[in-house]
Amino acid sequence: MGKKKQEKDPRRRLVPTTAAKLRALILARDPDSQIGSLTELAELFGVGIVTLQQAARVLEHEGLLLVRRGPGGGYYGTRPDEAALERSVVAYLHVHGSGHREAAEVMTLLRAEIIAAAAGCKDSPLCEALTALNARIDLSDTPDKRAALEKDLYQLLFKMVTRPLFELLTRVSWRLYDPSTIPTLYPGEEGVAAWKTGKRRLIRAILEQDQELARFEAMRDRQDYLERLQRARKSGS
Repeated sequence: MGKKKQEKDPRRRLVPTTAAKLRALILARDPDSQIGSLTELAELFGVGIVTLQQAARVLEHEGLLLVRRGPGGGYYGTRPDEAALERSVVAYLHVHGSGHREAAEVMTLLRAEIIAAAAGCKDSPLCEALTALNARIDLSDTPDKRAALEKDLYQLLFKMVTRPLFELLTRVSWRLYDPSTIPTLYPGEEGVAAWKTGKRRLIRAILEQDQELARFEAMRDRQDYLERLQRARKSGS
């Protein structure tokens, strides 16, 4: 029985193995490049037509492959639509009951790592943009302005740090995040002052290019945010 199972395993792995090879071939070429025909690719990978077709369907679902038929047809490598990918993940999380609390936990945790990495950025124009963003903190006296600054900070961090997975997860979390909670979590003059202080500390640590300090400040800001969120939930706000 065990021997028969072992004999089947190589065939069972053939499609994912072929899909991995096809994926690597696509990513090694420019987007929209023709990578070959069905028969050419099957011959290249040393597999049958049916196996190649099954592997191709995997890549089509991933948004990495486009099959064109007719004259000039063939298999073409593409790239997935980022916005559509974000919407799909968000829809999945909504179906499974993910909400603001989970989004805040994930988003602030990812931000701590992104902020620490951003402290290593030495790109002068980006650092100047961060300095300009810092100057907006004192002017962010309304909930809308604070929410806009938070979002602009994320956009700038994505430019300062190349972390595709972190960026995708953060963007997904941002779609689940409700910025209308900012006035609830940071109420009155005390709340606004605390929010401003936290943002100044974060940006200063990045501009000083101190990665350990940046991570510390990001984690302190995260802890404060989650504690405020917990208190708001308990009080029914």
